[in-house]
Amino acid sequence: MSTVLSVRVRKELKREAEQLGINVREVVEKALEEAIREARRKQLLEALEEMREQLQGLSKEEWIRIIREERSRAHIA
Repeated sequence: MSTVLSVRVRKELKREAEQLGINVREVVEKALEEAIREARRKQLLEALEEMREQLQGLSKEEWIRIIREERSRAHIA
């Protein structure tokens, strides 16, 4: 399934792409996929950093308690 996406580019750019046989749809699709991958990676890194900051001061006993609670929740679900 696909959708129509309308994008404005400079005439010279489109003309040169056509002359060189560049498949604009493929280029745009690949660029969009890469931008999405990068945005997801950035979100994940930010979430991990936030988690690290929140968990930094936990003792060993607190870590063990949290892990056990999560395991029991996962087992129930």
